[in-house]
Amino acid sequence: MLKGLIGKKIGMTQIFDERGVAYPVTLIEAGPCYVTQIRRPEIEGYSAVQLGFGETQPKRLTGGELGHLKGANLPPLHVLREFRTKTPGVAVGDVVKADVFALGERVDVIGTSKGKGFAGGVKRYHFSGGPKTHGQSDRHRAPGSNGSGTTPGRVYKGSRRPGHLGSDRVTVQSLKVVLVDVERNLIGVHGAVPGPKGGLVVINEARKQ
Repeated sequence: MLKGLIGKKIGMTQIFDERGVAYPVTLIEAGPCYVTQIRRPEIEGYSAVQLGFGETQPKRLTGGELGHLKGANLPPLHVLREFRTKTPGVAVGDVVKADVFALGERVDVIGTSKGKGFAGGVKRYHFSGGPKTHGQSDRHRAPGSNGSGTTPGRVYKGSRRPGHLGSDRVTVQSLKVVLVDVERNLIGVHGAVPGPKGGLVVINEARKQ
């Protein structure tokens, strides 16, 4: 059975349990998603379900995208994602809603982290910085030297240096589902989800149960 949804991060709130303990909760507008294609091993070589999310204007899609959706009698959707599953349990044109997940289940949420632009080593990798005494007036947050001497006489690729921070694909694993509202297409998960408010997220069944 398909266990996956495409959604949009709404923001954070808190939920109290019967003991009065507050839990941080991220709300996700999960679906409704449309089944746009079924991938079969005998044709594509693998088994998966392609879902579409987010209705948009037809002029914002290419001709190929519109034809792909029109063949399944679906509205123009600007987000398409695939979910690997051996037993789809759905057909093209079906609508998948938040009720595919139940309270207490564990999910993995994939999103794009907030972009923070160019950052130095202290902010990006938590470097300790240079000494603040002995005449070092301008080297407090500098990364310092990191190349070796005569051999090999260069800086290795992949070294931790200043650079672009954030705007990466991030997966948060094993978040607990604490809220399912089918009428409003809402799913609440215990914990934080990568990305800004309004950011696109993908919800999968947790790989590590």
